[in-house]
Amino acid sequence: MRLLLLLLLFVAGLAQAAPPAFAPVTPGRPLVFPRDYGAHPDFRTEWWYVTGWLKTAAGKPLGFQVTFFRSRTEHDPANPSAFAPHQLVIGHAALSDPGHGRLVHDQRSSRAGFGLAWAKAGDLDLKLDDWRMVRAPDGSYRVALKSSELTLELTLAPTQPVLPQGEGGYSRKGAAARHASYYYSLPHLAVTGVAGRAGAVEPVTGSAWFDHEWSSEALQPEASGWDWIGANLDDGSALMAFQIRARDGGKLWAHATVRGPDGKITRYAPGQVGFSPQARWKSPRTNAEYPVATTITTGATRWQISPLLQDQELDSRRSTGAVYWEGAVSVARDGVPAGRGYLEMTGYVRAMKL
Repeated sequence: MRLLLLLLLFVAGLAQAAPPAFAPVTPGRPLVFPRDYGAHPDFRTEWWYVTGWLKTAAGKPLGFQVTFFRSRTEHDPANPSAFAPHQLVIGHAALSDPGHGRLVHDQRSSRAGFGLAWAKAGDLDLKLDDWRMVRAPDGSYRVALKSSELTLELTLAPTQPVLPQGEGGYSRKGAAARHASYYYSLPHLAVTGVAGRAGAVEPVTGSAWFDHEWSSEALQPEASGWDWIGANLDDGSALMAFQIRARDGGKLWAHATVRGPDGKITRYAPGQVGFSPQARWKSPRTNAEYPVATTITTGATRWQISPLLQDQELDSRRSTGAVYWEGAVSVARDGVPAGRGYLEMTGYVRAMKL
């Protein structure tokens, strides 16, 4: 009887628990640093995302990805228990090695707290067990993680200013104003450190792209996922483009930004941005078909995208629940080699949920 009474009290408490009110994304909010380098715990979803091309001393190319996610749960925010899972921290890490033939990756997840995992406000400071991403006093970023699959110990030094995406950092993801995120990038980070698969770690140098994005309702209900690219171009330019796909495969929304070597920023509206698949790769694990080679149009310019290797599928069903293709690609502008970047494609196995 006592156990039944306790159970009834617990269920009654859940019924009375107040759901959280997630902070909205609205236009006109300026980006403020260093505050916006750090976490924004009132929003539902947030990620810090670093991708890049590395080169070993022998000249071998490697692609890498490190992403930390922060997710605010629907747990009652008034619950004072240290065990209450108010915030989740998730990490993904991957290495694209042509000599290996497929993506090597790992993932972790934990509730924030107890000194084991955090995403701190005020400046960039992320921890997930022994995985770390920190912004140093000199403005550089330090990434350190080891697992049974790979090792990445990198310093990333900015060489260009922050690139606000959308309208001053307000990045629309659909026709409705609420379907948006706050979003900025840091292209052309200079990378030094060590990296490699387990047992094959060596010194590397290279160039990286950093994204930080946070939102509460970015995707509209009819969206299945997105295709996105961030590319560091050889002349010092930067290219970012994305499209939000409908469940029938059509385009719901799109946007692109190009910052030239002179710092001039050109933005492209949905009707000026297109993704046209040129070659597809079918995953032997999920049977998903990804357009791993594609042509992206921004206005009158055509960008030809080619993968470093085809199998760059990342299965994160043990953490975020998603399967996506995340890979190193080379970029040509109107047929002329122009740079390197990373292509991300979500929602090809099942519709993406943030």
